[in-house]
Amino acid sequence: MSAKPVFMTYTKGDVVNFVVLMALAFLVIPSIVETDYWYTSILIPWLCLALAAIGQQIVMGYTGQLSLGAAGFMAAGAFACFNFILRVPDIPFFVALGLSGLVAAGFGILFGLPSLRVRGIYLMVATLASQFFIIWMIDKFGWFKNYDTSGIITAQDIVIFGHAFTSPMEMFFVVVVVVTVLTLLAMNMARGSTGRNWMAVRDMDIAAESMGISLLRTKLQAFAISAFYCGVAGALFAFTYLKSLEPVAFDIKLSFEILFMVILGGLGTINGAFIGAAFILLFPVVLNSVGNNLFHGAIDATIISSIEQVVFGVLIIVFMIYEPLGMAKLWDNIKQRFLRSRSLRNEVPRDHKGLSKQES
Repeated sequence: MSAKPVFMTYTKGDVVNFVVLMALAFLVIPSIVETDYWYTSILIPWLCLALAAIGQQIVMGYTGQLSLGAAGFMAAGAFACFNFILRVPDIPFFVALGLSGLVAAGFGILFGLPSLRVRGIYLMVATLASQFFIIWMIDKFGWFKNYDTSGIITAQDIVIFGHAFTSPMEMFFVVVVVVTVLTLLAMNMARGSTGRNWMAVRDMDIAAESMGISLLRTKLQAFAISAFYCGVAGALFAFTYLKSLEPVAFDIKLSFEILFMVILGGLGTINGAFIGAAFILLFPVVLNSVGNNLFHGAIDATIISSIEQVVFGVLIIVFMIYEPLGMAKLWDNIKQRFLRSRSLRNEVPRDHKGLSKQES
C-alpha cells in the first residue's frame, strides 16, 4: 500500500498562475510603479502581512485552533534574524531568514502545547500569552537588542551574493521571491496528506484520532509551521518595511489585524490571506482619502480612525453570519457567475428537434 503524498503535484492551472504572477511582479509592476511610496507603504507590507496571514490560516483556518499570538511570533523571527546577522559572520541573509523562522517555530511548539488540553476561547487566551511573553523577554534581556538603550534598533542591510538590496524595488523583489516560495509550499501542504490531517482535526478531532491521526503531532505541527511563517514574515517586515526593530511594532493590535485578515479574507483559503491583507491595509488609506476629499479635513483623524474600527467590526459580524468563507468565496462566486454567463452566451440555440438553426 503506497503512502499518502505529503505534497501534491502542481496542476496546469497552477503553473499558468505562477507564470502570470511572476510576470506581474518582475515585469509589469516595475514598469508601472515608479514612486517609492507604493513599494514601501503598500506592496511590501501587503506581502509581509499576507505571509503572516498564511501562517494564521494554517493553524486557524485549516486546523481549527484559535490562536492570537501571530505578532509575537513575528517579533521572535525579526529579532532572531537581527541577531543571526549580527553575531554570525558572513551568514547569508536567506539562511538567517530560515533560522529565524525555526526560532519562531520553537515558540509555536511551546505555546501550542495547551491545544492538547483546551480548545476554543480558552486556547486563544493561552496563545495570547505568547504575545506578551515574547515581547517581555525581548524587553527584559538586553542581549536580544544588543544592549541598545534607545528602544529602536536599525536593521542591517539585506546583502545577497555581496550585493546590498537597499532600494525599495530591490527589497520588493526579495519579498516577492520569499513569499512566492512559501506560498507554493503552503498550497501543496494543504493539498497533501498534511493538509488532510489538519482538516480532519479541524472538523472532528475525536473522529480523526480514531482513524489513526495523532492529535499531538498534527496540532503541534500546525503551530510550528504557522509560527515559522509568522517568524519569516516578521523578519521581512522589519528588514524591508520598518527598517528597524522595536518590540512595540509587534503589539497585540497587529495580532488582531492578522486575525481580521484571515476572517475577512476567508478561513481555510490561501487566497483569503492575500485578499484580507489587501483589504486591511488599503481600507484605511481609502477611508482617509475619501474623508479628506469629501470633507476637506473637517473631520478629525481620530474620528476617521474610530470609524475604521467600527466598520471592521461590522464587516466581521456580517461575514460570519452571511458568508463565513469570506471575500475569497465572494470572489469565486463572481468568477463562476461570469464563466456561467459566458458559456450561456456561447451556446448555439437549438430547436425542438435538437438541431441548431444552422443545421436545420
